Amino acid sequence: MGHRHEVEGSAQDAALRAAFYGDLRRLRGAVKSLADPRAVFSFSNKGGLGVLHLATVRGHIEVCKYLVEELGGDVNAPAPGVGDFAGVTPFMTSVQSDDVSTVKYLLDCGGDLTKADGSCKVTEFLLSKGVPVDIQYGYGRKDYTNFMQFLLKEGADPNIPDGFGRLPIEHAARRDSMEQVEMLFPLTSPIPSIPNWSIDESSHMKNLKVQSHCIISISDTKLRRDQRHLERAKAIFKSQADHAFRLKDYKFASKSYDLAIDAAPSAALNANRSLCKLMLDDGEGALSDALSCRMLRPNWAKACYRQAAAHMLLKEYKQACDALLDAQKLDPGNIEVERELRKARELMKAPGEADK
Repeated sequence: MGHRHEVEGSAQDAALRAAFYGDLRRLRGAVKSLADPRAVFSFSNKGGLGVLHLATVRGHIEVCKYLVEELGGDVNAPAPGVGDFAGVTPFMTSVQSDDVSTVKYLLDCGGDLTKADGSCKVTEFLLSKGVPVDIQYGYGRKDYTNFMQFLLKEGADPNIPDGFGRLPIEHAARRDSMEQVEMLFPLTSPIPSIPNWSIDESSHMKNLKVQSHCIISISDTKLRRDQRHLERAKAIFKSQADHAFRLKDYKFASKSYDLAIDAAPSAALNANRSLCKLMLDDGEGALSDALSCRMLRPNWAKACYRQAAAHMLLKEYKQACDALLDAQKLDPGNIEVERELRKARELMKAPGEADK
């Protein structure tokens, strides 16, 4: 019994890493070691994501095909874990990949259109399939005003709030974009707490600015009410964790970061917890946090560096090199990254490492 659990634990780690990196050969090997191949879908990282979720979010379409077509993976199955991404489906994570071919493949496999969100690039593709989308699609792109106009024309609903209950017009008002406020105002249902939800045509722009300030005030009140207790909890637990880390009480620091992440997840907190686990010689835990960190903040060199450190602890020098090369691209000239990269390359050349 103990040996079987040990084998499955090893297979889980290998399967999750293989799915994330798109290593189909290694994934097949991990699945082959399982008594029941479909047990691979019960595996999850600390964020709660399973193998199919990790493959889709990275756009590894061949791995997706193997998991779906050969093993019967469900593209609408909620993430198997209980972490930050609990409830997210593989189709939802495919949209986050910004890879249209992966999204199309999962859509053809029965992906639930009503649960797709997050990426600008695939929005037009989804719209072409008749997917109802909201105005938050594409937020942040340089031509967002024109893109918003396109979405409204295609029937996007400006009355769908985001995760904090804020409407698109609230975001537009906070950005001081009168053009967007003007575009959204006649299509947005009146906000009950704002009196006289109308624009006087005789003093159009003046009234628009007054309404915009009212919207910002209501939005700020709502946001403060919803976030205040979570941010306070996060700050307390983070301070507690930072203090414990300085005292070299890494176990207590790690547990405190757990609580801070539960209150308000962030890449920085995952990076800090990853470092704690490195200090505790928990290579797998450190790697899991580093991978979650990279998913939350893909273009952050520190996330790559944390991943590399975890691979080094696990004696996975090739993967460490790959992660350090990613860090080097994001932070050219970083002396610490270059030093660790040289070290990883030297260890790769050591006898017996070349065949691993």
